[in-house]
Amino acid sequence: MPAIDITDANFEEEVLAKSKEVPVVVDLWAEWCGPCKTLGPILEKVIDATGGKVVLAKVDVDANPGLSQAFKVQSIPAVYAMKDGAVVDGFMGAYPESAVQDFVDKLLPSEAEVAVSELIEAGDEASLRMALGTEPSNEDAIVKLGELLVADGRGDEALELLGRIPESERTRKVAASARVGETPDDDHDATLNALLDRVKDDDEARQQFVDLLELMGPDDPRTADYRKQLTRRLF
Repeated sequence: MPAIDITDANFEEEVLAKSKEVPVVVDLWAEWCGPCKTLGPILEKVIDATGGKVVLAKVDVDANPGLSQAFKVQSIPAVYAMKDGAVVDGFMGAYPESAVQDFVDKLLPSEAEVAVSELIEAGDEASLRMALGTEPSNEDAIVKLGELLVADGRGDEALELLGRIPESERTRKVAASARVGETPDDDHDATLNALLDRVKDDDEARQQFVDLLELMGPDDPRTADYRKQLTRRLF
């Protein structure tokens, strides 16, 4: 996989977002930098050999001084490894190939991590439970298994499972589905309007109201209006 040229404009998508899928190695360099020209081909060779398990992103510091400042670069070449949107390792200077290989090898998933990923990819209940046997707090496995449990009518079990990990946008939707259960194939307006008169003093009604908005999602043009109505009723 060829290296990606990174700018201020595409950094968020090509580095921050991408690093949540695979490790990204950021190489900060400049045309005038001799050691950069020595290190660059080594990085490309070693990372290319991972077959896409690690991605190389190159930043020309002269063309992108903002990124240089963001990484607090004092000299180049400067190399940073990113996972899940955060820097996890790095070095400065033109390392030899053996050292670069060690640096990249540490970013590769272990055999156990590969096995868990394959189980999650399989996606059936047995596989997902096996994945959680190895990584009890794996969000991907928990969300996928939660969705299966909800679809199978085991909402209480799904909610107990979701309690293992911090709340997120993904878990809120599954939790809402678990609490609401089967809903009529309508637009929810009648139910929401009926609940509005109860939300201030009835915890269950308020939770159901919030859950329905969660299922409708932020792209539904009515969601924002219903949230405003809820706020007015509560405060």
